[in-house]
Amino acid sequence: MAAPVAAALADGRPVVALESTVFSRLGLPEGAGAEARRRADAALRAAGAVPALTIVLDGVARVGVDDAELPRVLAASRKVADRDLPVAVAQRWPAAATTVSASLALAAAAGIGVFATGGIGGVHRDFAATGDESADLAALARHPVVTVCAGAKSFLDLGRTLERLETLGVPVVGLGTDGGAFPGFWSRRSGGPVVPHDVSSPEEVVAVVRAARVLGYGGGVLVVTPVPEGDEVPFDELGPVVDAALAEAAAAGVFGGAVTPFVLGRIAAATGGRTVAANVALVEHNAAVAGAIAAALAQEDPNGRRQIRT
Repeated sequence: MAAPVAAALADGRPVVALESTVFSRLGLPEGAGAEARRRADAALRAAGAVPALTIVLDGVARVGVDDAELPRVLAASRKVADRDLPVAVAQRWPAAATTVSASLALAAAAGIGVFATGGIGGVHRDFAATGDESADLAALARHPVVTVCAGAKSFLDLGRTLERLETLGVPVVGLGTDGGAFPGFWSRRSGGPVVPHDVSSPEEVVAVVRAARVLGYGGGVLVVTPVPEGDEVPFDELGPVVDAALAEAAAAGVFGGAVTPFVLGRIAAATGGRTVAANVALVEHNAAVAGAIAAALAQEDPNGRRQIRT
């Protein structure tokens, strides 16, 4: 664990974990990844929170990195999910970017209660044929961490993703949603599902988290907040582009963990880079929201256990 992260945790100051895949070439083109990381860090520090970037470097699972190590983070060409962490450590992988599931595992192990990402994985559209469901969903249910995202990736089956989260018992709340619509990553509205519950502030998110702990729930809470209005790419416009990218992936025999970077790249090219700009903006926004939640969570709970009467 990086010294600034360890010191902040020891002092009870707010800390927010970040995944590294979104900043690497696996998530964003070179240059855009560096800009997204810079803006996310700045947003967290403005909220009074310490950034804790997660990654595996030289076989060591890291929570927090030094500036000198950032080029290796941005250049990482291999992903590591929750299930891969033991192998990555044992085999001393040189540089592996963490996905949402791996980042949640490392954040929980370090005692970090808030995590910011771009968009979570979920149930793929061809689930009936492939059974392809992101490990992110089970990790959200397993680890006691608040995750802030801009919904799930737009090329997923968003309705089934929400249904799966319900089955897993993960509380899902929307903050600043557009009429209660479930965000579609690059889009403020996904054209179908609605957020199960809305909250009005980071403090209300914290109240939900504290109530969950009092009730004995030991998993995570998912907070969805849409991309800023001026940066979105409308969902209706993206529909044909997403369909074409998925068809191209299927024709090329791309499957499993390789689907996401392949499809992201095709969509970015088809939109002239607009989805890349939206991705950078939503990462920054999510970090700002996560920083505010972490700051509120670091405050003493005025209600204690009085929320529940037995």
